[in-house]
Amino acid sequence: MRVLVVQNYDNTGLGQVGIALAEAGADLDLRRPYKGDALPDDATGHDAMVMLGGGQNALADDDYPYFPALLELTRDFAAKDRSVLGICLGSQLVARTFGGENQIGGASEFGWHKVSLTPDARTDPVLGALPQDFPIFEWHDDTFALPANAVRLAGSEIAENQAFRIGRAVYGFQFHFEADRPMVRDWSTSFAPLIAERPTGTTGSTGKWPATARTPMPPASPLPAPGWPRSEPAAVVRCIIGTRPGIRRGQPLSSLVCGRTLSYKARALHRQCNRDEPFV
Repeated sequence: MRVLVVQNYDNTGLGQVGIALAEAGADLDLRRPYKGDALPDDATGHDAMVMLGGGQNALADDDYPYFPALLELTRDFAAKDRSVLGICLGSQLVARTFGGENQIGGASEFGWHKVSLTPDARTDPVLGALPQDFPIFEWHDDTFALPANAVRLAGSEIAENQAFRIGRAVYGFQFHFEADRPMVRDWSTSFAPLIAERPTGTTGSTGKWPATARTPMPPASPLPAPGWPRSEPAAVVRCIIGTRPGIRRGQPLSSLVCGRTLSYKARALHRQCNRDEPFV
């Protein structure tokens, strides 16, 4: 399984998605087009594509002139029935690809927000095992209207469209379920000045670490310290990539990437998601 990973910004990585893909034995082809890497001409050489987030907006073609080519590539993946996963900016680009209208600004969420599933999500093969409402980390200012052919899967008070599916396995997630502890540490350092400027404690969000954290971290850091509760994003990730009804080893997130169920080390993932020590 060969997976194209499109990174759009410095210090954005795969996190938990990388864990799932590594356990599935995926061959990753990482491209950084914002640094000059060429994108493939089409989807022929890959089984799936992951588009990561970034600080730019989804209409910033002047500053990121590869965006139109990335949209065409996304259409080709979908036309060839090859899976696509867009996270944050990636989800906004997926929406744009299929005719959704991008809204720049006016939908700021930073920190912990409640996301709720829609009725359609209950039968979705990826999100169906999640609870109706769950807390998850958000970091965005923009949003989008769904394309006409999209199935809305989740929303929040601030951003109505938090997750959606197009066709069999083209998914967009506005929220950051991929964040693991190495990524948290990197964000806390790399984006410290930007984080310090963000308002906290408004509209139900917070950039602070939970009081239950055993190891103090900078108050403005966006994600929790070691010992964070199971009800936080680790549990959400576990629901996506872990055990699911009717499948012994699970319908992992990587199954939406390759289009089939994959078995891998469930116990190792359980330790990654539930142990009190930091991720390593």
